[in-house]
Amino acid sequence: MEVTPPGGFTPVPELPSVEDQAAATAAGAAPPRDTDAEDAAAKSGPKTFSTGQAAAATAFVRAPAMVIRRKKRGGHGGGAHGGSWKIAYADFVTAMMAFFLLMWLLSSNNVGTLQGIADYFNRPISALFQHGPGATPTTVPQSDEDRKAQEAQQLQSLKTRLDTLIRNNPKLSSFKNQIKIDITSEGLRIQIIDDQNRPMFDKGDAVLKDYTKTILDQIGPSLNDVPNHISIAGHTDSLPYHGPVDGYSNWELSSERANSARRELLSGGMNESKILQIRGLADAIPFYKNDPTNPANRRISIVVLNAEAEQNFLRDGRQTDTPNAEITSEPGAAPTTAPDGT
Repeated sequence: MEVTPPGGFTPVPELPSVEDQAAATAAGAAPPRDTDAEDAAAKSGPKTFSTGQAAAATAFVRAPAMVIRRKKRGGHGGGAHGGSWKIAYADFVTAMMAFFLLMWLLSSNNVGTLQGIADYFNRPISALFQHGPGATPTTVPQSDEDRKAQEAQQLQSLKTRLDTLIRNNPKLSSFKNQIKIDITSEGLRIQIIDDQNRPMFDKGDAVLKDYTKTILDQIGPSLNDVPNHISIAGHTDSLPYHGPVDGYSNWELSSERANSARRELLSGGMNESKILQIRGLADAIPFYKNDPTNPANRRISIVVLNAEAEQNFLRDGRQTDTPNAEITSEPGAAPTTAPDGT
């Protein structure tokens, strides 16, 4: 079967060589004629061969070189298998990360911090031109309502931490029915009350029981988390004191019990500078007003004072001692003049 090469050229059949023809003549036979080859050679024209060599004609007339151009398709930048989707996906992941980070920040900050963030972004743009981009912004004074709201939030947060501590601490969980925590007009109040079967003190004594010391040791360090001062008061029931010392009453007993609680709080790690007042109230403020002899009336009250209660206390004391003294307005500031009495 003849194969037609590309380009339309007809292949030239291979002619017998001179040596083959000479050998055929010497043998006395005429060389065989290939009529098809002769016809093809006549059509293609005369051929020139090297001297002394009867080279056969080439099987094919060499065709011109063909240049194949391949059109390159688009790279990885487009199409279904491109990489443009990766950019969109990266933008989406970044946006989602920023969104969840914002949600976490909003849920983990208190009201005061969120208000500070809001105030920062609500500052007029003119302040940037007045102070410059690197200047520290001027702090806007807080109103009394803002200070009270922020302090109330701090005390509520302290109450939550103490409730969690009592619930999760094995040293305190068994006494949770004897530890009462609430918010009053003076601040955060922590009351450790007597139980009929588990009193804090022996009857008529001011020495703390071991488990009472444990309660105070665990609570004391938590009070350092806020700058407010504290007031400690001792209470008794209405049963009169009977002892060997003449003139010794429930007033002295309640004062000594409050002072015993102060010493144990300091021993447990509370800062001594936080103490502002130690009081003995005897049976003047019973826990159960309708049952003045109830054992729960014998208790120790620890009050984390708010700014208003602290200011009232300091103002009243200074009016007695030094009428013209300046009143400390910041909560947690150490008083410069202590009221009379120890």
